[in-house]
Amino acid sequence: MPGQRTILVIDDEEVIRESCRKVLSKEGYAVDAANDGPSGLRIVRDVRPDLALVDLKMPGMDGMEVLEKIKEIDESIVTVVITGYATIEAAVEAIKRGAYDFLPKPFTPDELRLIVKRGLEVRRLALESVALREEKEKMRRNFVTMVSHELKAPLAAVQQYFEVLLGGMAGEMSVEQKNIVQRVSERISGLLKLINDWLDMSRIEAGTLARKFESLEIVPILRRSMESVQPLAKKKNIRLSTAFGNALPEIQGDKETLEEVFTNLLMNGIQYNRENGTIEIEAGEENGYLVVRFTDTGIGISDEHRPLIFDEFFRVKTKDTEGISGTGLGLAIVKRIVEAHSGHVEVISELGKGSTFSVYLPRVRSDHR
Repeated sequence: MPGQRTILVIDDEEVIRESCRKVLSKEGYAVDAANDGPSGLRIVRDVRPDLALVDLKMPGMDGMEVLEKIKEIDESIVTVVITGYATIEAAVEAIKRGAYDFLPKPFTPDELRLIVKRGLEVRRLALESVALREEKEKMRRNFVTMVSHELKAPLAAVQQYFEVLLGGMAGEMSVEQKNIVQRVSERISGLLKLINDWLDMSRIEAGTLARKFESLEIVPILRRSMESVQPLAKKKNIRLSTAFGNALPEIQGDKETLEEVFTNLLMNGIQYNRENGTIEIEAGEENGYLVVRFTDTGIGISDEHRPLIFDEFFRVKTKDTEGISGTGLGLAIVKRIVEAHSGHVEVISELGKGSTFSVYLPRVRSDHR
């Protein structure tokens, strides 16, 4: 019957199995029964019942083990323990193994009907919750796709038109007009950065951002990142210096996303640095890891804020950070990408003296080369 709920009774006593079948069948449920754990688990795999009544004391495989294996097969199945040896200890242990409730023998038909009804309601609510989460995730993915196609492309086109205007290719503008167009262009650049960061976070969550893994040398990636931030560093008179160890080990990684990690850290080091400051980029090997460090002479991070800097959309708001634009996603993206490479990020910082971000990436073992 479509939509009919299925109850499984696993008990070595025939009288219990048959009495449960009789009572529950009258309520409109489909009832299956098994006289031991292995038989019951085969039914669970084949039928996937909505609720299973499991006897604790059975020969061979006991009820506690059956509870665990049911959860391994399908954790949405509601399990209720039935036993003639009801103790507080047994009840607590059964709940730990995933049981929803405990029904001591002997029980009346009304008690059986009530506990099954409650268990099935719990399952209904749990399945609805899962369905809502899946629908929410589907809506989020669709919205991200909409952002990508409906917002990113036209904003990029508008940005190009502003570049044409600022380059004088559409006629000369006054200084005031140029200033206005420049400010609007910067705002659009901020929006595009937010969209790109948001799309990156979505791809990270979907596990599709860092997928082109190959053996890589880190120095060329670092140098490309340094080249990309050089104009901003020059504007603030920030000097980038390098200290790369000899014969650095290769790593398994995704070239594009690692370049994004290093570029984000360099951008942070420039934006939060002082005029005429420095950023030292070091690379070496430590305890089986390739370690890349970025040490700046910037404003530093307080002990209060340091645990929060890798959270999505978190930005330190102080007098020193006024006027510094950003999405609050850069460091969150850094952390996620590095973790996707089985690595981790550490930060040491002192207010007024600067920060050191260290990226640890597992080196390629010799047997993998």
